[in-house]
Amino acid sequence: MASAAASHDGEQDRPGPDCGPAMAAVSSLMTASRYKMVIFDFDGTLADSGDWFLSISDELADRFRFRRVPPEEIEMLRGQSSREVIRYLGVPRWRLPAIGRFVHARLAEETDRIPLFEGVRPMIEALVAAGIRLALVTSNSQHNACAILGREITDHIEHFECGASLFGKAPRYRKVLRRAKLSPDQVFSIGDETRDISAAHKVGIKAGAVMWGYANRAALARLAPEAMFETPAEVLQLLLGEQPAPLPVA
Repeated sequence: MASAAASHDGEQDRPGPDCGPAMAAVSSLMTASRYKMVIFDFDGTLADSGDWFLSISDELADRFRFRRVPPEEIEMLRGQSSREVIRYLGVPRWRLPAIGRFVHARLAEETDRIPLFEGVRPMIEALVAAGIRLALVTSNSQHNACAILGREITDHIEHFECGASLFGKAPRYRKVLRRAKLSPDQVFSIGDETRDISAAHKVGIKAGAVMWGYANRAALARLAPEAMFETPAEVLQLLLGEQPAPLPVA
């Protein structure tokens, strides 16, 4: 499960050698969007890594001595908050960094197994063409994120905040705001888990939740995101002002 991938705090902000230089080009198709930047989550938002995490979940449970998840419980857990899932599995908080390091090292050997969700690439291209700046805040490693996204996307990401602890995204959002020299009302955050919404709201950033990731609609709606998206095209509808995105519905 994507929510089981936790990490110790990392520090990278700009792309490393495997990402390439960030590009600052702004298209002539400038939009009147109120948002100057979008901060994306990675796993479950851009990258379709859920099945891969499930494929190693039993191995993780045995190795780190927490509860296995039978298939019939997966949907139930999708309706829980990130903290509730951790408690249900019986994962001690002090073990989360070690679990994250193991998962990210394992994934680094299998990044070719992780596709992007359908519609993600054209969504990114459209945002870049409209002059909206991009940032990535994730618990995954920068190496894995860059390998899966590819240079065509990472060249357009201005700020990388990777290796965030499971519940440590809020400080990373603040760091992005500071370095981008933007106020919270100029930035929109998009993720697939309850912790993404909570972290964004803690910093004063409006949050959007995608329906194609880990948590289900009911769990996300309880955190009152400003928008919920069924498809990447709906992200563009909101951010580029074509029409409102669907309102949260429990």
